[in-house]
Amino acid sequence: MINLREIKAPVAKHMDEFDARFAQVMKSEVPLLDKVVRYIMKSKGKQMRPLFVMLSADVCGGVCESTYHGATLIELLHTATLVHDDVVDDSNLRRGFFSINALWKNKIAVLIGDYLLSRGLILALNESEYDILRIVSNAVRDMSEGELLQIEKARYLNIDEAVYFEIIRKKTASLISSCCAAGAASATKDAAVIEKMKLFGECVGIAFQIKDDLFDFENNSASGKPGGLDIRERKISLPLIHLLKNVGYSERRKIINIVKNHNDDTERVGEVLNKVRNSGGIPYASGKMTEYRDKALGILREFPESPSRASLENLVVFTTERQY
Repeated sequence: MINLREIKAPVAKHMDEFDARFAQVMKSEVPLLDKVVRYIMKSKGKQMRPLFVMLSADVCGGVCESTYHGATLIELLHTATLVHDDVVDDSNLRRGFFSINALWKNKIAVLIGDYLLSRGLILALNESEYDILRIVSNAVRDMSEGELLQIEKARYLNIDEAVYFEIIRKKTASLISSCCAAGAASATKDAAVIEKMKLFGECVGIAFQIKDDLFDFENNSASGKPGGLDIRERKISLPLIHLLKNVGYSERRKIINIVKNHNDDTERVGEVLNKVRNSGGIPYASGKMTEYRDKALGILREFPESPSRASLENLVVFTTERQY
């Protein structure tokens, strides 16, 4: 099984340097703010997004000062969105740690998220990273639109496959896409190369989200995601869309009624999960995930062979074979 340590190897020293720089950027002279950001640093995740930035830059010409700025800006943005998401979702846990809003309440959590976003904007402006700022700003817009589109569609559960892919392209894939585009933009001014890396990241992001959706229907305790969580939150994912597309009108109405009005009933949610499993929804979604994974790998293989390209290939496989 591929592990992240092996994937990081070609840019390990750059990731170490990034860690040091990011910790420095997060510091504040305001005691409460510094206390909260130190807690965030302690509970940080796998740092997949800075890794995408570093590897993409190395594939496109090499890591440079601008690459660190792009990785820092994106990680600040990503961290800010996680803090805000926990407020919106009223979530008390994040990566096994108490969320910021659970410990310091919503007002402080919102202000912390705003602070992190502002630090990213200031960094980009101070370092004149206008191209990277444009890439990341577009990602922020897309993420907001994707989230709002999902909320709007969840009211009536009128999500077909086209709408589903539009939501995940904006909500999830746009950030990974911006990582790869920002990494490329830090290493080259070739617009075609930057666009190619952006498309690569988008395909990876879509495959990543489909894999996340599949956890909801698989009996897999390693993912840490309880079965049926998406249904309880009235989220229509690809395996469920496949089921709804292939049942009769009355059965479709029955399933939508459960998702809409009885999503807190464990037995009824379990009934929907079993229908999805028996309908071929899981292999159908897995096939779509594989299509996007293979498309991403095909784009990547247009670049010259290198240790960083090999690591990006492994990172793509890791995102679709992960158990968590």
